[in-house]
Formats: sequence, C-alpha cells, structure tokens
Amino acid sequence: AKMQKYLLYNTVEPEELSTLKELSTIEICKVWSGMSRHIYRQLLKKRAVDIGIGSFAVVPAQASVAEGKVLPVERPMFILSKPLKMFYSLESDETKIPDETPVAQPDFEEIAANTHFRQEIVEQCVQETLLCFAGALRDNKEVEFSFR
Repeated sequence: AKMQKYLLYNTVEPEELSTLKELSTIEICKVWSGMSRHIYRQLLKKRAVDIGIGSFAVVPAQASVAEGKVLPVERPMFILSKPLKMFYSLESDETKIPDETPVAQPDFEEIAANTHFRQEIVEQCVQETLLCFAGALRDNKEVEFSFR
C-alpha cells in the first residue's frame, strides 16, 4: 500500500513537498546519508530494505575472472518495485531478492536518532524525495540518484 503514493497520475504539487522546502540541501543530504548508512548496516546483516519505490538488497551474481572462469559473488543492488516499473513502463533486468532474505521497512526512529532530526522530519524528507523521484519518472525526466 505504501508504494501506491508513488504511482502518480498528476504532477507533484509544491504543497506536497512542504518538508523539502523547509530543509536546506545540506540537511536533506544529511537525512539521506543517515538513510544510506542504515541501509548499509541492514545489507551487512543480510536484510533487504524496502523504501517504497523498491528495495535495496544483496543478490547473488557472477564475476568474470581469468580465462572465462566465473566467481560467485554477492552484489548490493536497488531493485525497483514491479508495479512501479509497469506503471511507468520502465525496463530493467529481472532481478529477484533471494527468498531467504528478510525484507524490512526503514527504521526511521533509528535513523532520526543517528542524524539528530525529529523522526517525522526524516520520514517526510525521505517520502517527499521519493515523490520527486516518481514525479521525474512520470514526466520522463533524467534522474540521477547517487548513493554511496
């Protein structure tokens, strides 16, 4: 149900982004870097994190090494949710989160404690950023979302 809000029929209105308007770019970056650290810690524990538009997970992959030999490795990946891909008719490789991987929502309380922002600010900031992201997908804009 959480993901529904990112399936946009209309353009995102400025009043839907009230928190982002109040925060400085540096503050928004601080929230996301807290989010990033949180996701990283979950991936180390072999958990996936569902952020609404998709999930970060560690998936099995193959690395090519010398003379056509392949090495099984694990790769952190962002996997866009299927309904979102269909809704915006996006193409991407079919990647599945391994069945044994537990999938959790972000722990906003923990992220807030680590970033010294109020929990609702962290949640709103993340949701509004994702709304912007969905808006860009809807309007067919180029999006670059860099995550360390």
